[in-house]
Formats: sequence, C-alpha cells, structure tokens
Amino acid sequence: MTIEIRKLTPALGAEILGVDLARLGNSEVSAIHDALMAHQVIFFRDQEMSVEQHKALGRLFGELSVHPAATAEIEGHPEIRVVHADETSKSVTGEVWHSDLSCQAEPPMGSILYMHQQPDVGGDTAFANMYLAYETLSEPLKRLCEGLTALHTSAHVFSKNAYGRGDKSFPEAVHPVVRTHPVTKRKSLFVNRGFTTRIMELKKNESDALLEMLLRHTETPEFQCRFRWARHSVAFWDNRCALHRATFDYFPQVRHGHRVQIRGDRPV
Repeated sequence: MTIEIRKLTPALGAEILGVDLARLGNSEVSAIHDALMAHQVIFFRDQEMSVEQHKALGRLFGELSVHPAATAEIEGHPEIRVVHADETSKSVTGEVWHSDLSCQAEPPMGSILYMHQQPDVGGDTAFANMYLAYETLSEPLKRLCEGLTALHTSAHVFSKNAYGRGDKSFPEAVHPVVRTHPVTKRKSLFVNRGFTTRIMELKKNESDALLEMLLRHTETPEFQCRFRWARHSVAFWDNRCALHRATFDYFPQVRHGHRVQIRGDRPV
C-alpha cells in the first residue's frame, strides 16, 4: 500500500495512512522515521498489535527503556507502561505539559502509545512544537537561553499514588535550556512544567521569573496540535523536540492503553 501523510496542524502533527504497524518493511520504517523527523508526532488509526508486536515496533527505532518509577504492570513485559483511568481515578499521569522523563540523564528519544479503550468523547492528548518555541523568541532571549542549564527533578511527580514507585530512587538531571536535535540539527527549548524546577546559573528570583515566562511561552496555542483518540489508535512522538499533555475530562469513563519508550541520549 502507498503511505499517505496528512498534516494535522501547521505547527506539528501528521496522520499516517496505508501502513500496518505490526508488519512493516524497511522502506516503511524509513518513511515513518522521516515523517517523525518532519512532523514531531505522528498518528495511526485502526491498528492491531499484540504486546510483543508493540515492543517490536518500538525496537525498530531503538532500544526500549523501562520506566524508572513504575513497577512491572504486565508480567514478563517491564518495557510496557500501562496508561489507565476509570471511575476510581482522581487524577491521571501527564496532566501538565511535559517531556517524558526529562529528569533522566538520557531522556527517551520517543514514546509510542497504543490505545486499547477510549471514551466516546474526551481524553485527547495535546502536543506542542519546541522548535517553534525557541525560534519565536527574540534574539537577545535566544542568546541568553543558549548559555543556561536547568534542573529537571522527579520526586514531586513520582512520589504520587499514580506511580507504584516502591523503593526506587527519584531521577534528576541538569540539561541545557536549548538543545540541538541529533538528527535534524534544529534547536529547541528544553524546559517543561512537569519536571523543570530551576535555572542553574541564576538567582532563585531570576530563575523563577525567567522559567515561568519560558514555560508559558512553550504552551502557546499556535505551537500545538490535539489528537482525538479512538480504539486502536497509535501516537508516536519525538520526545526531544515536542511536549505533550493529557486531558482528563472523561471521568468516570475508562481509558486504557499501553506505551513503550525508546532510549535516547544526553541533550546537548
């Protein structure tokens, strides 16, 4: 079948048609990778994948990683992170804008979420383009940010009941405020409301002011797209240059999916 790519918004996002993610050839893998580099997050509909096929899909793009703060949720498959909410849920993970596990020294390259059950309405995921967030700053602010690093911490996130953390430690790392993508070579802002807590080179009041301004800037609506899920839909996002945010507007309905994450490298 011929692969068709339909852009979702001018900022980012594209829907990919004409592929079976459980049975990809080399040319299709290459086309999907190129689409991800061009659009930052790509979406697929009506896919049928087993747990093993989901993991195999992720491994086509790199080594899979295990979430540092979660217990194994599917026996024998520690790489699978279960995303679940129902009538007992008071909150869900990812309700603030974030880059997955930016608190790690080597954050994931990307994530692939496969939705098994979805409310009829609600439960969308929003994504935001961090290339645009950097490129739309004034030149003086670009120069300032390129000389700064920021602390990304996780204790305030992973100590909550949504994570079966057990006795695992809380990762934290210092990363550049502006990172260069290892493939596209484009610069992007690399701060997020979920994990970034301070700018290292500034006094606390300066850090608080600049960081809040940058975070508000990353959340600009014109940088965003929003994906309406359906059963057996898949989203694959580039964690190095896009933020995302879960929308918990469907209580008490059930939303259930599986996610794998692909290992990345140290931001530079």
